Amino acid sequence: MDDRPIAEASRGIRRPGIRPRPSLWRQLDMSARFSFPALSTALLLLLLAAPLGLDCQAALQGAVALGCVFFRSVYRPSSMPPLAVFLLGVLADLLSAAPLGVAVLILLLLHGTAMRWRRVLARQGFIPVWLVFSALALAAALLQWLLTAALTFRLLPPGPALFIGVLATGLYPLLAVALIRAHQTLAEPDHA
Repeated sequence: MDDRPIAEASRGIRRPGIRPRPSLWRQLDMSARFSFPALSTALLLLLLAAPLGLDCQAALQGAVALGCVFFRSVYRPSSMPPLAVFLLGVLADLLSAAPLGVAVLILLLLHGTAMRWRRVLARQGFIPVWLVFSALALAAALLQWLLTAALTFRLLPPGPALFIGVLATGLYPLLAVALIRAHQTLAEPDHA
């Protein structure tokens, strides 16, 4: 029987290709860091669903969902997998008065578009990314208006949908700053 691996391990020698299994705390930390983006977006959507007395709460929810999914799909795609986007869309649909599936489809299309253009967008400055997001937010608002009208069999006024697109465009800089800070904090674990 060969006792070399045991002797090497006792002296702190690591063999290439063999990595020690992370501790339970390290695994929990990695899981929390991985799930933070989707869970924080879901929590934000739930907080915006609280009875705040605002006339634009549904538009605010849609704008925040669009901004968070787009930002994370461009800059941290591993933190926003399609399953998380799907679940966020289901949550957004359940919290709003829109027909079930509208927000799911819109968020998945936004996620797919952002993922496709991510290599180009991630190298651009803030203004070009913001302009692309603005165009996508307005397209998403138009698609939401069309799908809601088709699924409810009513011609709805386009004003509220346009407001969601404009609100998403205006909120994106604030969301981007907050999300950048959150990602920097997550990327730099405590060294104490």
